[in-house]
Amino acid sequence: MFAFLRGRFLEVSPTKLIVEVGGVGYEVSISLHTYSEIHGKTEGLVYTHLVIREDAHLLYGFSEVVEKEMFINLISVSGIGAATARMMLSFMPPNELARCIVQGDVRSLERVKGVGKKTAERLVLELRDKLGKGASESNISPLIHNTLHQDALEALTALGIPRSTASQAIEKVRQAEPDISVEVLIKKALRGV
Repeated sequence: MFAFLRGRFLEVSPTKLIVEVGGVGYEVSISLHTYSEIHGKTEGLVYTHLVIREDAHLLYGFSEVVEKEMFINLISVSGIGAATARMMLSFMPPNELARCIVQGDVRSLERVKGVGKKTAERLVLELRDKLGKGASESNISPLIHNTLHQDALEALTALGIPRSTASQAIEKVRQAEPDISVEVLIKKALRGV
């Protein structure tokens, strides 16, 4: 119904944004990823998706089309509601989430609050092909294979470290130091393995 909203950001919090468009204030639920992208801005554009429930009409907002597409993919999976999808996008950026799904990294998906082993496995089962097939046409998939995480993961597995162990070590380093070069990331992840 609403593709996007462009206007003044009247209130910005880690979970909610109020956008004034033509004198009307729209309350939009956002992820931490979107919050970090729009924090400090007084106006702009957010892509939106309307979720209609029996008791409410909820508007979700995203700073990028890629995040909106991932949200729509996530809520298409049985057992994943809008709140869980937003939690997942708050836990990791859309490209990292897509990478975990395509590579079948159930353990990383389980770390998200509200996502158990069965739900993580269902996500991989239902979305792996969908996200993997769109490699040439989707905004999400071309970036899956070019991420800092992926480069470091390939290097560590080439050194004989199990993929899941390497992935966890990389995530731990990246959470502590988000802006890090691949070389330093590999060295620090090796120390943590």
